[in-house]
Amino acid sequence: MPIASYSLGAGANVARFAWLGYVLALAVMFALYWFFPGSLLMLTHIAIMAILVMSLDLVTGYAGLPTLGHAAMFGMGAYSAGLFAKHFSPDPLLGLLVGAGSGALIAFISGLFLVRYQGLAFLMLTIAVTLILQSLANSFQGITGGDNGLTGYDISPLLGQFNFDMFGVTGYWYSMIAMLVCYAVLRRIMRSPFGLCCVGIRENRERMAANGTRIYPHLVRLYVIAGFFAGVAGALSAQVTQVVSLDSLGFELSAEALVMLVLGGLGTLNGAIIGTTLYSVIHHYAATANPFHWLFVIGGLLMLVVFLPKGLLNRFMSRVGRNVLSLIGRGT
Repeated sequence: MPIASYSLGAGANVARFAWLGYVLALAVMFALYWFFPGSLLMLTHIAIMAILVMSLDLVTGYAGLPTLGHAAMFGMGAYSAGLFAKHFSPDPLLGLLVGAGSGALIAFISGLFLVRYQGLAFLMLTIAVTLILQSLANSFQGITGGDNGLTGYDISPLLGQFNFDMFGVTGYWYSMIAMLVCYAVLRRIMRSPFGLCCVGIRENRERMAANGTRIYPHLVRLYVIAGFFAGVAGALSAQVTQVVSLDSLGFELSAEALVMLVLGGLGTLNGAIIGTTLYSVIHHYAATANPFHWLFVIGGLLMLVVFLPKGLLNRFMSRVGRNVLSLIGRGT
């Protein structure tokens, strides 16, 4: 078989499996809605956090830039969406675009300076950006509500038909569909030549620069894309809960997102979703079972991250790969 024909066939198979994956994801969403109607609010939170962790994966997993300040873009998206709904329009889709644009804008402004650095310097500077924004949000209490949070805004029905009810049905489907769309777009971006260049920069900056790759513009662009999707997550949170607190710009949110990412596996969008789900479910049930000592369980989860540095998904996939190779070897 000619190489070109084989490549086209392989590409068709990959595309077919991708579509099957999306159909399976929709089936899982329907199953969760049907079997866990009392947990829609928690599932909505997982979907929103999964978008945030996927955006963090672009910076930390694919580009190799460890950050503890990703909440800056999330919080900006949340406050922008809330203020837009309060003073301009309660339309959720317009607010989602405003939140995403705000996240991208703060990522662009800060990224022009931040991505010039690597390692610990980059890490500390991202924390500084988040703390500055949190301090500003606390200072302008007349606009943001300060410690009391931003409240007093309503969100109009989605597409003019679906109200955001107290049971979280609309919020569930809104967040889940948004998560699936974000996953599809990010998957396409990171499999493009641009995404592969970012991975190459993570692996060996000097060689990529020697090949003619412009390191700085690539990293700024990636940071802006990550900020855009973090802003989407923040806007979704503001619209579904109809409140924005200072915690949306907090260091704790950034740290939790990083733990979720490492738990699922760096550099894999599927791992970001799995890590977010696992962490959130354990957090929820541990806090419900023992409100005073649930942090003990979270501490054990962090130790698991240390012992599985490649993440649960990567460890699982590598084991599956070895088994498949062994079966092929036996067959030949």
